[in-house]
Amino acid sequence: MVNYRRNFLPGGTFFFTVTLADRRSKLLVDHVDLLRNALRFARRERPFVIDAVVILPDHLHAIFTLPPDDSDFSGRWRRIKGHFSSALIDTSTELKRRPNGSLALWQRRFWEHTIRDEGDYARHVDYIHFNPVKHGLVQRVRDWPYSSFHRYVRDGIVPEDWAGDAGQGEGNFGERVSG
Repeated sequence: MVNYRRNFLPGGTFFFTVTLADRRSKLLVDHVDLLRNALRFARRERPFVIDAVVILPDHLHAIFTLPPDDSDFSGRWRRIKGHFSSALIDTSTELKRRPNGSLALWQRRFWEHTIRDEGDYARHVDYIHFNPVKHGLVQRVRDWPYSSFHRYVRDGIVPEDWAGDAGQGEGNFGERVSG
């Protein structure tokens, strides 16, 4: 078994990928309001800043910054996943269960990366915002409705036509280039 090591840095900024167990599912976008409520609820319980986020059909990417005296991002994800799962159950959405009876909605683990500096932060924000284009869901970043990209445009951080059209060339938005 892989020995996972988490970097628990109080007040840290972290990039996350959180994925549904069924990669063919569209539950996150089909029930995006329930997911948004789960995020709000978790933030009221244990504050954190959502620096950037994109919600795709079967996974999401986010950058969170924790309070200066707090490093418990795992507890926050546990709350978000739990609130979303409970809300789905309340809507009578049929969810699969594992052999032990636990819900099989989410993958058990998530990917976490500690943001190291401003350049690392910028690359991960770009990766988040470009992800719907990368997955072929839209041609332009601005066309995906479930993204903090729209807040970045409203705040004047990026122009609405940032990254152009998917057919106009490829960009390296936070991914490793091989070769």
